[in-house]
Amino acid sequence: MAPSEPTVLITGAGRGIGAATALAAARDGYNVAINYVKDAAAAEGVARAVRKHGRKAVVIQGDVGKPDDIPRLFQEAEQHLGPLTALVNNTGITGPIGPFSQTTDATITRVFQVNVFGVMQCARQALACFARHGAGGVIVNVSSVAARTGSPNEYIHYAASKAAVDTFTLGLAREVAGQGIRVCGLSPGSTLTDIHATAGEPGRPERVAPKIPLGRLARPEEIAEAVAWLLSPAASYMTGTVVQCAGGL
Repeated sequence: MAPSEPTVLITGAGRGIGAATALAAARDGYNVAINYVKDAAAAEGVARAVRKHGRKAVVIQGDVGKPDDIPRLFQEAEQHLGPLTALVNNTGITGPIGPFSQTTDATITRVFQVNVFGVMQCARQALACFARHGAGGVIVNVSSVAARTGSPNEYIHYAASKAAVDTFTLGLAREVAGQGIRVCGLSPGSTLTDIHATAGEPGRPERVAPKIPLGRLARPEEIAEAVAWLLSPAASYMTGTVVQCAGGL
C-alpha cells in the first residue's frame, strides 16, 4: 500500500542547499526528516519553517560519515513521520583547498567516507524502507560540477568522490528501475553556502564567480528547486541521469 503522505529524509539539512531543499519539499507537500551533524539550533529553525508550510518535521542528529549512525537516521525518520518515500543525499565535505600533493590521507579518507560511502549506505537503507512499504521511491544524490572539472589546485579528491557518486547514481538507477524506484543526481556549481569558508577560503565565491558563464554563484534556493523537481511527479520519467545546475559550466 502506498504511503498516504510523501516523506523525505534529507541529509545535511540544517543549512545551505539541504535547508533550502527541506523548505521546497515542504512546500510541495512532503513531510521532512532533517538530518544535521552539529548545529541543532539551525536544524530546529528549518523544522519550524517546514511546519509553517503545514507539514510534519523531525530533527535527527547523525553523521553519515559514521556507518553506525546511518540506520538510526532512517529508523527515527519513519518512527516520527511514517513510511519514507524519498531520500536526498545532500551531505558533502571538501576538506581543505590546496594542491593534491599536499592533501593528507586523513582528508581523503574522511571525504570518501562521507561523500561516497555515506551516500551508498544511506541509499541502501532507503531501498530497505521502500521495499518494506512496496510503493517505489525516489533517491536524489547531490553531486558537484567538480566531477566534470576535476577541481585542479583546489580539491581533486573531492572531485573524484563526486564522480564516484555520479557512477553510483547511474548503476543503482538501472538496478532498481524495475521496482518503481527512481535514482537521479543533481550537480550544482559553486553555491553561496559556508562550504567555502569551511574549506579554508571564505573569499572563494568572489574568486570563482567570473569563471561562471552566468557571472555569479548560485543561491541555495536555486539548487533546491532543481532537487525538488527531481523528487516530483513532473520528473517521473527521469532516472539514471545527473542534472547539471551550474550556471553554464
